[in-house]
Amino acid sequence: MAPAEFPASYTISNGGYVVGRLDNRVAVVTGAGGGIGAEIAKLFASEGAKVVVNDLGAQVDGTGADVGPAQGVVNEIIANGGEAIVNGGDVSDYDSAGGIVQSAIDTFGKLDILVNVAGILRDRMLVNLTPEDWQAVLNVHLTGTFNTSKHAAVYWREHRGEGQYRLINFTSGAGLFGSAGQPNYAAAKLGIVGFTLSCAHALDRYGVTSNAIAPAASTRMTGTIPPERAAEMGINLADLAPSAIAYPVAYLASEESSWLNGRVVGAQGGKVTLYENYHPESVLVSQDAWTIDGIFESFPRAFHPEKQGLAGIA
Repeated sequence: MAPAEFPASYTISNGGYVVGRLDNRVAVVTGAGGGIGAEIAKLFASEGAKVVVNDLGAQVDGTGADVGPAQGVVNEIIANGGEAIVNGGDVSDYDSAGGIVQSAIDTFGKLDILVNVAGILRDRMLVNLTPEDWQAVLNVHLTGTFNTSKHAAVYWREHRGEGQYRLINFTSGAGLFGSAGQPNYAAAKLGIVGFTLSCAHALDRYGVTSNAIAPAASTRMTGTIPPERAAEMGINLADLAPSAIAYPVAYLASEESSWLNGRVVGAQGGKVTLYENYHPESVLVSQDAWTIDGIFESFPRAFHPEKQGLAGIA
């Protein structure tokens, strides 16, 4: 392929070959049949990665299945000179998730990058949320992220020292800050943060970095958010293209990002945010064993914003 056919982000090596930022890396992107996942898959391929485009093809609520959208993304990648295959596996099923990971290894010989984007929505206020809708969302987001990551981690452990591996999980502001109408989604997304931090501690010995992305973009999922709720969040989703999310994800997927591990990165439009991990804000220490009167007196004096600094803290 002539260099002119590649995006401007490509560089030319001394040997005259066109080299992308992800050249010769193999990636699995789940939920890549549309929206953010599709943009990630296409950018990865344009930067030289070989990509497994995974999507069950379900509706926003998780019902149904159609491999057509994912196949369309693959067709676009191939038409532009990239390499990709389609996979219609269900991330919420453990064995099916294993098949997604294995398809990369069988087709392209290895796995360097796993990006867990797949998700569904069943928004309800807590008082109206059914156990079925609670579990369905956790099954795809939280269990689905575990399923694919577990299979990838087993492979990476077996092939430690052979590459720089990347686990990139999708969280959300709904989980980081709480969303009143999405208790199931918020719980799953914050759970993914804890899972990602655990992976960061456990998998670095195998050459894996694990980070989470909290995106804000206009997709068919965000299209279900009422305009008044988006306004309360201070976000005009219509102005936030899903393609913008793909660029910081591509950096995290590259070999150049080895310095970053166990962090949450926010992305929306032209803004990228590195969130600070949890740290103690205030600490209350008693010199003696707590008594009921002692904790009731000291707790508000230590932590209540209107009473902090008053004398008498134990």
